[in-house]
Amino acid sequence: MNFINKLSAAWTANNSLLCVGLDPDLAKLPAELRDLPDGITTFCTRIIDATADLACAFKPQIAYFGALGAEKQLEDICRYVRENYPHIPLILDAKRGDIGATATQYAREAFERYGADAVTVNPYMGEDSLDPYLAWQDRGVIILCRTSNPGGSDLQFLDTDGVPLYQRVARLVAEKWNKNGQCALVVGATFPGELAQVRAIVGDMPLLVPGIGAQGGDIAATVGAGQTANGMGMMISSSRAIIYATAQAGEDFADAARRVAIETRDAINQHRASDGV
Repeated sequence: MNFINKLSAAWTANNSLLCVGLDPDLAKLPAELRDLPDGITTFCTRIIDATADLACAFKPQIAYFGALGAEKQLEDICRYVRENYPHIPLILDAKRGDIGATATQYAREAFERYGADAVTVNPYMGEDSLDPYLAWQDRGVIILCRTSNPGGSDLQFLDTDGVPLYQRVARLVAEKWNKNGQCALVVGATFPGELAQVRAIVGDMPLLVPGIGAQGGDIAATVGAGQTANGMGMMISSSRAIIYATAQAGEDFADAARRVAIETRDAINQHRASDGV
């Protein structure tokens, strides 16, 4: 099953547009896990178990693992998802961007080493830098378009033949680069107006939408701007707000993550088109 088919099935099976991000920060892990050699694995797999019926995708951020020398634990976590929840897409959030020969190795890292269903990439070196990812015809290539950070406007709003650069990227992906029908775009929840513009350009193409939760994006505005006519089309990502949700004395971190994931999924569903719920 290719990435888009798996994602579509997960949207329906779990009645969810929620993507659970895995960004392990050693300082924020429960004290009993911090000194364990597999503490990050234990933390992430318990989050996965607690939220697997609520999520349309899991998205580990590679930098959080690499900074801690925990790539082997990332391999174990990715394997855990593939073996225990093979119906849930696994997105490696890497935002890679380099020339073709190097991009070939990054693609192998994502798709062979970690077994990801999709990877996030940076398009600003052009089509040939994306071709090594597109060569994997069943895997998703999720391309940065209008990112959720304020500084994204420094470049993404530059005028290109009368349109901002982020819209040019969206049109290139929709009309030229989506060779296998497995592409998606990253568009931040913090800019619902631009999110609506991208949706109008790309039709039903999936959008990975960070920026709710800790970044403060409005759920109602996000869903209204980015959903497709049938209430699908988005992977609305929340990481820190879910995985570090413990706020009550004595509350287990996985139970807390589940509680917030349910609240987030239900808040998203409240604003979806009726066909999608």
